[in-house]
Amino acid sequence: MKKFLIAGLGNIGAEYDETRHNIGFKILDAYAAKHELTFETAKLGSIATHKVKGRTLILLKPSTYMNLSGKAIRYWMEKEKIAVENILVITDDLNLPFGSIRLKGKGSDGGHNGLKDIQAQLQTTNYPRFRFGISDTFKKGQQIDYVLGKWSTEENDQLKERLEKSIEIIPSFALSGLNNTMNTFNGK
Repeated sequence: MKKFLIAGLGNIGAEYDETRHNIGFKILDAYAAKHELTFETAKLGSIATHKVKGRTLILLKPSTYMNLSGKAIRYWMEKEKIAVENILVITDDLNLPFGSIRLKGKGSDGGHNGLKDIQAQLQTTNYPRFRFGISDTFKKGQQIDYVLGKWSTEENDQLKERLEKSIEIIPSFALSGLNNTMNTFNGK
């Protein structure tokens, strides 16, 4: 059975629950809710497993905090013997308009500390990632407060529909592959 590691990035702790930076956790939580999956505390994170048409999806919410996400991803890749092309890292992106979706098979960290750590731990920039746009509507010097801030009322109103679209990406990635998934969802 082919295995996939779907890693949603975020920070642990109630104070981070509804922050923009935790969109990776939020997307995995929405996927788990739709499929009635339960996350269980495991080494370096919370794990839920979902079988879809002969594929095993291992959903990971690292407990290492955002900036050390690579440690948890590397551990679970090695433990479950998952190839780098079968991981999907879900993260926030300041450079994309709110709610926009961009999937890529490789690329830079774009200044994102979670992606920097993953790159350092995996020793490659060639791994699939799903970036969810949180926009950059903050004043100069306010980036950290913005990223760690709660969703605005307007964003919250639109988030439900964007989450529904986002969770479709997970099984598509495992069943149809990265290129088909990119063609279907990028820019949607």
